[in-house]
Amino acid sequence: MGIWIEDLTVTFKNRVTAIDHANLEITKGIFGLLGENGAGKTTLMRVLTTVLSPDSGTVVLDDIPYREENYEKIQRKIGYLPQEIDLYPGLTVQECLEYMGDLSGISKRVCKERISYYLEKTDLSMHRKKKMKQLSGGMKRRVGLIQALLHEPEFLIVDEPTTGLDPEERIRIRNLLVDFSKGRTVLLSTHVVEDLAATCGRLAVMKRGRFLYAGSVPGLLEHAKGKVWSYTTADFAQAEKLEKKYLISAKQYTENGIQMRILSEEKPDADCETDHATLEDAYIYLTNQRK
Repeated sequence: MGIWIEDLTVTFKNRVTAIDHANLEITKGIFGLLGENGAGKTTLMRVLTTVLSPDSGTVVLDDIPYREENYEKIQRKIGYLPQEIDLYPGLTVQECLEYMGDLSGISKRVCKERISYYLEKTDLSMHRKKKMKQLSGGMKRRVGLIQALLHEPEFLIVDEPTTGLDPEERIRIRNLLVDFSKGRTVLLSTHVVEDLAATCGRLAVMKRGRFLYAGSVPGLLEHAKGKVWSYTTADFAQAEKLEKKYLISAKQYTENGIQMRILSEEKPDADCETDHATLEDAYIYLTNQRK
């Protein structure tokens, strides 16, 4: 299973270009998608789920071109968790998922087995009889993820799957996605860099409708190698001076003064020491180099 995107362009009626001649190959496993708000990530996912037709360019899923006559075939291969989801508030969790499974053409026996499996995996078994409207936002996201997984799609697209979840729930969902991705393709769009660092082997960084980077996680880290500096000072004036001049990826007040992580090609201060680059450092450095 692979997805190929070539010279893709999407322009809205207000003449805003959401995707600008973009090229990308999404490979098997979990593929991460990073980008600020307005980068074009949601528009890309709407194209990939056949909700939106592009102005130009080519998209191919498993040798099937994205054309209207192929949309039904493509939709059968896709599972989708959108950022905003509101699933039948008057139904219980069990009823809602059984209904979604029926819409996907899953037999009742298989559907119930899968529902039980995924409710356990997402720690929702004890809530199966609750009405959807009684659930917290994080619980609704987990039910939304289950509905996307029920028909075991070959290509799963998830938009911010860990929003509203506590740390333990986030880890549980990340592990579930990793297990599900065996032999499949999962496109994971998120603002939580930690989620990508824990799950992805490959990712793309999107900005203003274009891809600044697409490749391995170690490859992205290379962009910031030797450009991350650790600095601690009790001189608040000096810290403020550096903050105005350089990119700061982290700052913390401690007993010894202000601890800072500074992103710079040059050594910002004589007392700075080089530090290892995190995925967050590399992302901030890359996106700020391409303004």
